[in-house]
Amino acid sequence: MGGEGASPPTVTSIFFGGGTPSLMQPATVAAILDHIASLWPVSPGAEITLEANPGSVEAGRFAGYRTAGVNRVSIGVQSLRDEDLKRLGRIHSVEEAKAAVALAHKTFDRVSFDLIYARPHQTPADWRAELTEALALAGRHLSLYQLTIEPETPFAALYAKGRLAIPAAEAAHDLYEVTQDLTAAAGLPQYEISNHAAPGEQSRHNLTYWRYGTYAGIGPGAHGRLQTPAALLATETERNPEAWLANVEETGHGIAATEAIPSSAQADELLLMGLRLAEGVDLDRLARISGLAPSAARLRKLSDQGLIEQISPATAPASEPGFDEIRACLGPGLTPAGQEKAPRLGRIRATGEGRFILNHLVLELTSGLETALQHQ
Repeated sequence: MGGEGASPPTVTSIFFGGGTPSLMQPATVAAILDHIASLWPVSPGAEITLEANPGSVEAGRFAGYRTAGVNRVSIGVQSLRDEDLKRLGRIHSVEEAKAAVALAHKTFDRVSFDLIYARPHQTPADWRAELTEALALAGRHLSLYQLTIEPETPFAALYAKGRLAIPAAEAAHDLYEVTQDLTAAAGLPQYEISNHAAPGEQSRHNLTYWRYGTYAGIGPGAHGRLQTPAALLATETERNPEAWLANVEETGHGIAATEAIPSSAQADELLLMGLRLAEGVDLDRLARISGLAPSAARLRKLSDQGLIEQISPATAPASEPGFDEIRACLGPGLTPAGQEKAPRLGRIRATGEGRFILNHLVLELTSGLETALQHQ
């Protein structure tokens, strides 16, 4: 199961996420980690993250997770205002959230928590005060998401009932600017649209997705990207936990669908994921994977509009390593695949303005793809 140059894959990150994995007994986590180690080599420095709901955090359970091998925790705080937690449908309180974060710092070397902003009636002054409070609690990683309404989510149901309202684009942009200013000043600059970290503290789990690496999705409802000699495969497991378990018991796995990803779709996915990152996209890697690159004319247009920055081959950093990942039971693990050659086409990255309207930017780029030979 190799990606670009990686054989055999080595697990360097495992992520237990989605739902409430912090309801698992520590012994269950330990058993899963032991089973992963029986199937693949695991790096001694593997990042092993578990997501936790503040309402399910207990000191003994956290200590048990640490003993089991978890070394990073991500806590779903979402807001430091009780009235907004209720509006978002959360059952924990601010006091419980703060206690969970404090306990995490005492237990784990690496801690992150998330907040949602651009909430109903939230002003820049409100968000500045709340984010300042959050930064005082944070460690070296913080996830800050703008409130969005996705179909078939609890937020969509609340939105349909009129209990959630999304601010206008200009107001949301003002809140985004406050976010960038305060996090940068605190030494946690943006490395991805919604994620901020001190140097070297970025989430490997996140970087694998955004650098368009390969990973195995194992748990209910998990998606994967697996490289085979013939094709890059998209996998999807059974969403219903009971049906997933029945499939595993009957066939040995919970995969419900597998599909080969054509090169044009790979190009679209790589741009969509890579432009979320402050480091941007290596066009040489894009061309190597898909045979495609954005047209020079389209790049000039977007650059003139202030939506992207072009980094020439002479000044571009060496391309990030490829990644192979084992997503084990609700989370991923990744493997460096060896350094790639310095790019010939350079890199592009979205500006702050470009990242704010990322979907539009990606649509512009993907509609202007041409063969890499044409680009040169």
